[in-house]
Amino acid sequence: MEKPHAARPYAEVIGDPIAHSKSPLIHGFWLRQLGMDAEYRTAHVTPDALGAYIDSRRDDPLWRGCNVTIPHKLSVMEHVADPGDVRTSIGAMNTIARDATGALFGTNTDAGGFYAPLGQSDFTGANVAVIGAGGAARAVLFALSRMDVASVTIHARNALKAMGLLASFGLKGQVRGMEDSLGEVDLLVNTSPLGMKGFDPLNVDLSPLPTSALVYDIVYAPLETALLKQARTLGLDTVDGLEMLIGQAALAFEIFFDVAPPRDHDDELRALLIA
Repeated sequence: MEKPHAARPYAEVIGDPIAHSKSPLIHGFWLRQLGMDAEYRTAHVTPDALGAYIDSRRDDPLWRGCNVTIPHKLSVMEHVADPGDVRTSIGAMNTIARDATGALFGTNTDAGGFYAPLGQSDFTGANVAVIGAGGAARAVLFALSRMDVASVTIHARNALKAMGLLASFGLKGQVRGMEDSLGEVDLLVNTSPLGMKGFDPLNVDLSPLPTSALVYDIVYAPLETALLKQARTLGLDTVDGLEMLIGQAALAFEIFFDVAPPRDHDDELRALLIA
């Protein structure tokens, strides 16, 4: 696998597909703001090439780590150490880095990134609906399990998998199909890739939601998804995918480069991302 041409420290994001990723813009912006001589790249890694990718980067002293996106958040756990026991807590990794000895380990910054824009709101006793049951859903459910919500309804294609997620995170709730109607939930979170560029659209009717509900779509390409457009038409509060993306990226950036990103420039960064 081709290595970056510049002889300087680098991190990157891996996935299949990967061309849509905004992570290089985010990390590159922070690197420039801090005047750091490092770079952040993309790497298109197919599922059958994941092991070879990890092996090649393990032997590259310039490589500081990678963010992990669809479809590798579960399978990457087979290739790196798990000192924080992410496997049995969140059950998915989205960040791979080096420890003090140079060994590779995995962690998850999605849960913190998801929670960040909700930190000023109180969802104690709330009823929540989550669309999807993949790696991103695991991070969201992990965060919800620590927010004292009353119940979580997972809309998923695989009912058994979704029931297992509720049980593993100790959440009360139920499982419905992807096409089933929403209940009167206080928070709706789309954790699936539906609605993302290159994927099928997400067809969901938001009319059952109360006017106080919050709709949170972690998809960020496009930023104005059909789900968020519908929510705003109904006058519902929304959180777009850039909120979680920037939040989880900030945690990963500090892991990769051992310095906190300049979050006082977030407005400028968002403007760059939606340009």
